[in-house]
Amino acid sequence: MSAVCLSLRPARFLWLILAIWETLLVCSVLSPSELPGKGDADTRERILYYIREKYGIPDSEEMIVWPLREFSNPDFYQTTVTLEKAHPQRSQKVFLTRDCRYLIVGETYALGPDLNSEISRRVRKLAEIPAGGQVTVGPFRASKVPHLLVTRITAHDGNQQRVQDLYLTEDRKILFVGEIYDLTSDPRAEVLRTISVEDCPSLGPADAPVTIVEFSDLQCASCAQFDEFLVRDLVPKYGGKVRVVFKEYPLVRIHDWTLTGSIFTQCAYHLAPVAYVRLRALIFQNQHRLDALNVRDRLLSLGEQAGVNRLQLAACVDSKVTLPRVRRDLQEGAAVGVHSTPTTFINGRMVLGMPCRAEYYRAVDDALRAVK
Repeated sequence: MSAVCLSLRPARFLWLILAIWETLLVCSVLSPSELPGKGDADTRERILYYIREKYGIPDSEEMIVWPLREFSNPDFYQTTVTLEKAHPQRSQKVFLTRDCRYLIVGETYALGPDLNSEISRRVRKLAEIPAGGQVTVGPFRASKVPHLLVTRITAHDGNQQRVQDLYLTEDRKILFVGEIYDLTSDPRAEVLRTISVEDCPSLGPADAPVTIVEFSDLQCASCAQFDEFLVRDLVPKYGGKVRVVFKEYPLVRIHDWTLTGSIFTQCAYHLAPVAYVRLRALIFQNQHRLDALNVRDRLLSLGEQAGVNRLQLAACVDSKVTLPRVRRDLQEGAAVGVHSTPTTFINGRMVLGMPCRAEYYRAVDDALRAVK
């Protein structure tokens, strides 16, 4: 598995515990009772494709979607997705509406008669909300998914408020915690519609046939290695065939100066666009010298080295004029399923971390062939 910087410890917050495939996978060995039932090969292929796309699982990872079988609620099927070569073998239960349109990736929990208390208790446990934190369960209403109700959960852990929609069956006996996907949609097209590449720092021609959008955290060590690979190796290798668009994705809950760094780089782009890539590289090269106390002064000096006027850069950073741009990138990333860095999208296809160079080049080559 490639190296990544995770946005949070698994299970720290409900809305992120199911964020990436590694978090979703529950280590288990399939028992005979979980093997074959009724199933449809085309549907299972679609599930396999969708999970690969949504969780950035490369084709080199062997996966099996087992035949569909009955679930305790008759409105849904269930099945199991297995990573064959993982040690130990890893598998994750998934659920499917009877019309085979909606896929639910996550876990289920039985509910008692006092729904609000049951759901609140479950949220507190999963998200580790402290005793003084607040959890509010909204009204139950019909969802877009047949036979599922939806409720909006608002939770405050004492530091930050978060909102998450949770789903439960119409009979109000089963709670689903996870992600819901429409299998009739095109995941790559969704990514391309969601991510804006206009007025963004980039490297390579705007009309390149392949666009790589990178979400990165300036305090992430693996991001520093990946940035060097993109800028020094990949872009020169493909000449004018590849454009890299850079997005800020500061993981503020685990890194103390990354947000400030993102504001700096966006200010550099605002003041002197050609200096952006250079400043970014300098920040990555000096990660070990930066901390929350010295970051402003040292980044001002690095900005000067990159060719940005120091006084203008200081004024821009202190006014936080570029903070909305950073927030925009964060919102875009969250909308397309980014929960770790680096995460890239090659013409809409998600790639987590940095696989081996040959594998990444193969993904770019695949994208080039697809547009010919």
